[in-house]
Formats: sequence, C-alpha cells, structure tokens
Amino acid sequence: MARNAEKAMTTLARWRAAQVSDTVKERERRPYLASECHDLPKAEKWRMQIIREIAKKVAQIQNAGLGEFRIRDLNDEINKLLREKGDWERQIRELGGPDYAKVGPRMLDHEGKEVPGNRGYKYFGAAKDLPGVRELFEQEPPPPPRKTSAELMKDIDADYYGYRDDDDGILTPLEQSDERQAIGNAVADWKLKKEMSHHGEAEGLGQPQEEEEENIYAVAPEPDSDEDEKQTSEELLQPKFIAHVPVPSQREVEEALLRRKKQELIEKYASESLISQSEEVKDLLGVHTLKQLLTN
Repeated sequence: MARNAEKAMTTLARWRAAQVSDTVKERERRPYLASECHDLPKAEKWRMQIIREIAKKVAQIQNAGLGEFRIRDLNDEINKLLREKGDWERQIRELGGPDYAKVGPRMLDHEGKEVPGNRGYKYFGAAKDLPGVRELFEQEPPPPPRKTSAELMKDIDADYYGYRDDDDGILTPLEQSDERQAIGNAVADWKLKKEMSHHGEAEGLGQPQEEEEENIYAVAPEPDSDEDEKQTSEELLQPKFIAHVPVPSQREVEEALLRRKKQELIEKYASESLISQSEEVKDLLGVHTLKQLLTN
C-alpha cells in the first residue's frame, strides 16, 4: 500500500492529474451569446477571460514587424472582444451584479484611438501607423480666425465709398467730352428730323405748317399699369379748352369776400330807421353814413 501512495505522489502522477483537470475545464466553452448565461459567477468568469484575451492581443499588436495583414486581423479581433465584453457587462448588470461600465477599469479601452467621425471602432498599437490609417488621425490645420466688425471697419475710408474718385482729374474730362458729344448728336438728330418734316409738308401740302418744337430733354412718364396707360391715352384724345375770361387774383378774391361779409353785418344789425337817420346826419354834418362806414 505504501508503494501505491508513493506512486501517487510522484511528479508524473501530479502532472497527469493536472492534465486531466485541464481537459475537463476545456470542455466547458464560453457561450456564444451572453444572454444564454443566467449564472452570475459564470458570467463574471467569462468576462475576466475576455479581458485576459484582450490584454494578450493588445500586447501582440504592439509589434510592428508582424506585417500589415496580421496587424489588421489582430485589431479586428480586439474590437470584436471589446464588443463581447460589453455584452457580458450588460448581462451581469441584468443578473444583479455590479455595473462594470461605470466602476470597472478602462485601461484597455483607453489604449485604443477612435477615428474622428467613426465612433466605436478603435485602432491599437501598430495599427495606428498602417497606411491609410495614419492620414485619418492627422488633424486639419485650424481655419484662420475671423475678423470682427471693428477690425473690418479699420480699413474702410472715403476711397471705399468712392468719395475721392474724381480727385485724380481723369474721370471729369472724360465725362465732359462724352456729354458734349451726346448733346451734339442729339442736336444733329433734331435738325435732321426738322428738315425732313418741313420737306415732307412742302411736297404734300405746298405750304409748311408751324408745329411745336419737340423737347429733346422731356422724359415721358412711365405708366404703372395697364389702367394708367389706358387713362393716359384717353386724356390725350380728349379736346383741350382754353378759358378767355380773366381770372381774378388772390387779393381781389379776398377783397370781394370782405365786402360781402360787411354787407351781411349791415343787413343783420342795422335797421332802416338807423340808416335813414345816418343819411340825415350826413346832410347836416357832411359825414359818411353808417352803411358807407361799414362798407368802406
């Protein structure tokens, strides 16, 4: 019996027992979905297993000599394990365990770097220096600072508004020459039309008729609408009347109104007996009557 006990305590026996126990442990595989596990201790065990795998792969991806394809595969595997770790942490929280998303360490998450505008996928280690990835992390130069309204107003002077455009003495002579040329062309056209009209009247009627000269500087009013245009044409077709009665001035109208007002006051307040007595007094004293006084 002692011999069997000694055999059991040998190194080979202990190693064999350890191999058998590891084989039994390996038979228990991690569930594919975290929602399939309803045991809190097992869920925490699978979470720790995922964390060890992430740490191992993060250490491997630091080696830039692995090659571009191997580095990309490791980076994809790490992102996949991070998503799986998040699923197990949510399952642990639903089973009544701690919320590792708030209280757990995030060292492994902080080692990765996200591309701006691409939330969720991270690059670890040598994957940050891969072709096409390095350019994604290069920051564009900041835009030049915008000037304030006060800074813009510093550069504005009279030249900006065109107040000193004529000070150089170039524009004024050019405008004067163009103006003289335009006036000369207008006068020549007017004379030509005048001669043609007189010549046509002499041939057709035998005697020219006096016409009103056309004002070349007159500007015809533009009608605002079709109704205004129709009304303007109707006014032109109507005959014009000239009044030959002299029109009184403003002073004459005021004097006529004043005389009328005095006459109304006399008729209202002066009786016939008073008027007759005033006439008798006039004859005796040689003064004007009340009616004449009020009238004057």
